[in-house]
Amino acid sequence: MRHHRHFSRQTIILAALWLSVAGSIATAQTGPFVDIHTDRDAFTPSMFTAGPASVITEGSWVYIDNGPNPPTNSYPELLVRSGATNRFEWRFGAGYVDNAGGYLVTNAEGGDGRHDGTTAHESNILYGFKAIVTEERDWLPRSCVIMEAFTPMSGDVSGTVPVATYALGWQLPNRWRLDAAMRYSYGQGQDQWFSKWAPSIVLRIPVTERWEVHAEYFSSSTTGLPDNETSPFFSPGMHYLLTHNLEIGVRIGWGLNDDAAAFFSDAGFGWRF
Repeated sequence: MRHHRHFSRQTIILAALWLSVAGSIATAQTGPFVDIHTDRDAFTPSMFTAGPASVITEGSWVYIDNGPNPPTNSYPELLVRSGATNRFEWRFGAGYVDNAGGYLVTNAEGGDGRHDGTTAHESNILYGFKAIVTEERDWLPRSCVIMEAFTPMSGDVSGTVPVATYALGWQLPNRWRLDAAMRYSYGQGQDQWFSKWAPSIVLRIPVTERWEVHAEYFSSSTTGLPDNETSPFFSPGMHYLLTHNLEIGVRIGWGLNDDAAAFFSDAGFGWRF
């Protein structure tokens, strides 16, 4: 029941943030709400950039129940997206992982962890860019590419991890979105470097102007390790716009085989300015 206790704690924190912020802002809003399109909202990134002269700051607290092994906590998963043009943004961030060997279920990266039952601790910085490749037209999807690097600041690993993501998606009737992505990273293990492939697909459904829910499948497969593993997950989630420029959200997920972590929860925010 450990994962239920941690999820309840995150839910309480998220609700407290919701009430405190909502109570301190003006209730009157002008103009329609426009989704912030955070990348932290799901494992699959959004198909949109921050926009020129706009900055989106995102953060999360992720808890992963690794079954008999120590749990993973990853925070603040800070990501700052600075728009340069309508189709290009710069990306900078930082994070800390307590027990980095857990299966990471977000866009953070780390080593493969320790295999002796002890807990690994890692911190890193990230930097890179996101660019729109195609605009949606008829059957042609909107697509983007993300190129990033994660450089360790502390922990068992020392090599910079390159990460490449290609994502595409379509706007469906009733403002639904179907997005998919393939993410590749080349990470450092205890004895050698290894590759990790992570396909994902998500259906995003707006419920109201402010509230959106989604259902997602994603998986992570390693190659180049002594014991390669494939870890699939099913994950529902939601986000809510407190204001035109402030979003809070939560998602949870369950591993679908013995290789995957049993459960994870992810609570976070996005702030556009």
